[in-house]
Amino acid sequence: MKFAEVNTQTTCRAGMAAILAVLAIGLTTSGCGKESAATPGKLPGSPAEVGVVVVQPQHVTLTTELVGRTSAFLIAEVRPQVGGIVRKRLFTEGSDVKAGEVLYEIDPTSYQAAYNSAKASLARADANVIPARLKAERYKELVKINAVSQQEYDDVSASFSQSEADIEVAKAALETARINLAFTKVVAPISGRIGRSTVTEGALVTASQTAALATIQQLDSMYVDVTQSSSELLKLKQNLAAGLMKNAKAQARVRLILEDGSAYPLPGVLKFSEVTVDQSTGSIILRAVFPNPKQTLLPGMFVRAVLEEGVNDHAILVPQRGVSRNAKGDAMVMTVGADDKVEVRPINVARTVGDNWLVSGGLQSGDRVILEGLQKARPGSPVKAVPFVSASAAPSAAPASTAGKK
Repeated sequence: MKFAEVNTQTTCRAGMAAILAVLAIGLTTSGCGKESAATPGKLPGSPAEVGVVVVQPQHVTLTTELVGRTSAFLIAEVRPQVGGIVRKRLFTEGSDVKAGEVLYEIDPTSYQAAYNSAKASLARADANVIPARLKAERYKELVKINAVSQQEYDDVSASFSQSEADIEVAKAALETARINLAFTKVVAPISGRIGRSTVTEGALVTASQTAALATIQQLDSMYVDVTQSSSELLKLKQNLAAGLMKNAKAQARVRLILEDGSAYPLPGVLKFSEVTVDQSTGSIILRAVFPNPKQTLLPGMFVRAVLEEGVNDHAILVPQRGVSRNAKGDAMVMTVGADDKVEVRPINVARTVGDNWLVSGGLQSGDRVILEGLQKARPGSPVKAVPFVSASAAPSAAPASTAGKK
């Protein structure tokens, strides 16, 4: 009995092993069938697919970004033109003032007295001229009949002329006294925003003193002064002379980027450039004017100005992702030739324009530059060129296909 049981178990185990072997062979055969079924769909000799962009000349406005600072359109330092004690301050610090508005009042007592004295002197000169004129008129008739000598007539005439001159002197003195009296009221020379006051009531000020009483700045428009190296200016002139670009408008537009990276909404206009190069920095100063109605710009702000340098009507741009460098550092691109084979093309790049390179030589209109599939492209190998679609354009296509399904 025991021998029969052992025999039966051995037979069962052998049967199970045989079944497992058959299943394994079936699975292997099934997998090979799938692989052989997939293999006919793939063409090992077919060319690799690459994404290309066709080079086309474009109209491009070339710009340059320069750093600079803002300054007020008009600045006026308020100083006294007569000396005395400040009796009143008539403005609020940090407020807007109008031209001609009284800011300070200097004690006018002594200047009022001088004005009254000059006025009295003029009245006395007017009074003295009357008898001198009458006497000169009488002597004029008497000298004709030899009633008086010619010398006496000449003396009377000279006295009359001197009296008339005394009137003019008195008038000038009165005008001077009036001006000095008016200067006791210190007025705003321009309209704008006034800063802090450097003096208080009771302070002694002197005529044309070095320290300003206050400073007024006009902020409705703002200057932006930026610096550009003289080498960049020379290169720009060479490009213009070679015909690589044309001059922008006489007053080129300027855009502004603020300290926080945001763009200033209103464009400015380039006014002028210095004619002298700074010997210490080798740069020149360019000045632009920006409207500032909301007074967003304040004097002394650090900004970046984007200036229009010129216009290139036949610019060739290549995305930066398609440009590589060889061992010597020279720029080159992979192109698809007329026979659909990969070619290595050395190019000359002038500058970046956004995320593109501005190509100055090596490419022509109609050339196909490889942007995608560069790892599969080998010089001289055949490829299948398809239009390159950027990653940013892919998401916009997905909702459209979904909407079509709905």
